[in-house]
Amino acid sequence: MRNNLWCLFIIMIGFTSCDSSQVFDKYQTIPDSWHKDNIVSFNVIPPDTTKHYNLFVNIRNTYDFKYSNLFLIVEIIFPNGKVIKDTLEYVMAKPNGEFLGSGFSDIKENKLFYKEGFIFEESGDYKINIQHAMRKNGSVVGVENLEGITDVGFRIEKVTNY
Repeated sequence: MRNNLWCLFIIMIGFTSCDSSQVFDKYQTIPDSWHKDNIVSFNVIPPDTTKHYNLFVNIRNTYDFKYSNLFLIVEIIFPNGKVIKDTLEYVMAKPNGEFLGSGFSDIKENKLFYKEGFIFEESGDYKINIQHAMRKNGSVVGVENLEGITDVGFRIEKVTNY
């Protein structure tokens, strides 16, 4: 019994120490479909205003996602009101239709690079907003309900060599 507890302790340490660069990593579940007006928001308090960080948007999708690319609008609202707003395009599938990302089931997880070497230059609460901006080819009107996205996440990692 004592050996089993010791092994469990070693395994738990291994799992918690594997991701030492992680500063923030949260997801929000998208029920059924992602409505074009549904903004996924994260509140972040960065630990250091002098260090560099890499920012990622994390997406989990199923085979119900009918597109090869994903268009997102990502907005960072600084504590003092400054706003950075970006329209981003990510490739989600190979030309043969096979989804990119990791996972063995019908859910694929994608860690999408957003900003490299970002400095949270103001102390306080930052708000991160993520919204899809999908359109069908030749259409001005956006996709009302985007199917196949199950979770949207935001991740911040420490940069070690900057």
